[in-house]
Amino acid sequence: MEDENGLRSTTNVPRAPDHYAFQIKNFSLLLGMKEEKCDSRQFEVGGYQWRLVLYPNGKKNSNGNDHISLYLAISNTKDLQLGWEVNANIKFFVFDQIRDKYLCIQDANVRVRRFHKFKTEWGFAQLLSHKSLNDSSNGYLVDDTCIFGVEVFVSKGPCKGECLSMINEPQRDYFTWKIDNFTALKDKIYASEQFTVEGQKWKLNLYPKGFGIGAGTYLSLFLMSLGDSEILSPNRKVYAKYKLRIRNQINNNHCEKTVEYWFTNLGIDYGFPKFLAVRDLEDTSTGYLVGDVLFIECKIDVISIVKDLSSN
Repeated sequence: MEDENGLRSTTNVPRAPDHYAFQIKNFSLLLGMKEEKCDSRQFEVGGYQWRLVLYPNGKKNSNGNDHISLYLAISNTKDLQLGWEVNANIKFFVFDQIRDKYLCIQDANVRVRRFHKFKTEWGFAQLLSHKSLNDSSNGYLVDDTCIFGVEVFVSKGPCKGECLSMINEPQRDYFTWKIDNFTALKDKIYASEQFTVEGQKWKLNLYPKGFGIGAGTYLSLFLMSLGDSEILSPNRKVYAKYKLRIRNQINNNHCEKTVEYWFTNLGIDYGFPKFLAVRDLEDTSTGYLVGDVLFIECKIDVISIVKDLSSN
């Protein structure tokens, strides 16, 4: 809507603006003030708060010299949701007090303007020249009084979005699973209790005698995503870079492996079918199994978090 290139249309209409009028008396005093601009009071249209921003001597950094600049600004943006966007069709008005008509000024090529965090106002740097304003035959300035107006038609589009954040070293990123009487385990698979990292629920799956290519000769270990109603749904995914470890209880020579994976479905696990050879595990000199107790650990180094963006 910036009019440096003259991309605007003007028409004369017999009606007042639907949404807001900004009458200014003793306009000449406004021209002499030190402040570059003046704002109207806030007004509500389409569920949002707005204000008119008037530059009586023109917005200097937008080539507004010798003109009146007029903008529509969205207010109270701190009250809007993260990632807010508002799309609106805007029309500005100048009242012809002689003919009881309004000069309607709007974008010629772009019907809808997008307001967002980095662009909170739209308008015309050259709404009306001082020459046109001061020409008494136009009727825009009568008895040092002029009236401006605006119509705002907010588009309630269905646009949705998300914000993906990669969290390094998340809080509560460490989980330890102590298994007593390990040699007495008879089932094919055992699951740890659930643990939560950044709102995402997980558990470990252990195959004492192996799974897949590790069956019979290896201990197999996997991390499973259990999801969360706000974080992971069937059409979302979560990334994790994590370490799986069997603790060496004699020294620091742990059996540890690192992997990264995008978990795309709930109930899917990912890890190592051949994590630790059964013969090494059962060898008491290695320090993995002491007093028939095994410690399995998981540390999540990086995790992705997805939040909805709302454009209202």
